[in-house]
Amino acid sequence: MKLATVRTQDGHRTVRVEEGGYVDIGPGDVGTLLARDDWQAVAAAADGPVVPVEPARLAPVVPHPGKIVCVGLNYRTHITEMGRDLPEYPTLFAKYPEALIGPNDPLTLPPESEAVDWEAELVVVVGRRVRRADRDTARAAIAGYTVLNDVTLRDWQFRTREWLQGKTWEATTPLGPYLVTPDELVEDAEISCAIDAEVVQKSHIGDLLFDPADLVSYISTIVTLNPGDLIATGTTGGVGHARKPPRYLADGQTVVTRVEGIGELVTPVRRGEAS
Repeated sequence: MKLATVRTQDGHRTVRVEEGGYVDIGPGDVGTLLARDDWQAVAAAADGPVVPVEPARLAPVVPHPGKIVCVGLNYRTHITEMGRDLPEYPTLFAKYPEALIGPNDPLTLPPESEAVDWEAELVVVVGRRVRRADRDTARAAIAGYTVLNDVTLRDWQFRTREWLQGKTWEATTPLGPYLVTPDELVEDAEISCAIDAEVVQKSHIGDLLFDPADLVSYISTIVTLNPGDLIATGTTGGVGHARKPPRYLADGQTVVTRVEGIGELVTPVRRGEAS
């Protein structure tokens, strides 16, 4: 099953994705749906016409997550290109919900940076409250998966040893287009990022060092995870900062971030002006 959040003049509505369009589930977003114990039954039982929706009306699939926990250095290829050793534990940082934009929204480059980079990522969407989960419990707590581009301001990220200030700039992180339930995730799905049709990242999720169940278990040891929380699992090799010379996003480009079986983010890039 695939779910999405649609913007309407009366607020968000949750929809089930079908061939040719969407079936309305009801008011609210995917995050509010996941807060219900019976969310799967409610989503599956929704009945009505299949209606097309303009791509621009798709919102971040979970617009207001309580947490966005991000993992750095989690694809072996990316760890290697950044010149680091394989970590013993997950490297964690966070984003705030204000960073999120929809799967087809434009990205306005912050005028404060000249080093805005791309990072294609698979995202775990939590579907039930969980704390100190073992692997089986962690796996069962996953509602599904979606796609994120962890757009990063490298010049701000590396001002200090902590990454937060380069990672959570407002309205810079595309998320969506859909939540795909675990039974529909393609085994070892391909993950990629292209800029103006040039593929700059391409790998498979089997290259993850810490898999989704590992991450839910580890993070839930630190803090309770709730329905709608997001875990961005890290990016693969091919980021702009690791290239020689480094390469960054520019005005007029289009970034397409894709995970096989889930969908793609289509992100026009625009240069912002200092206020």
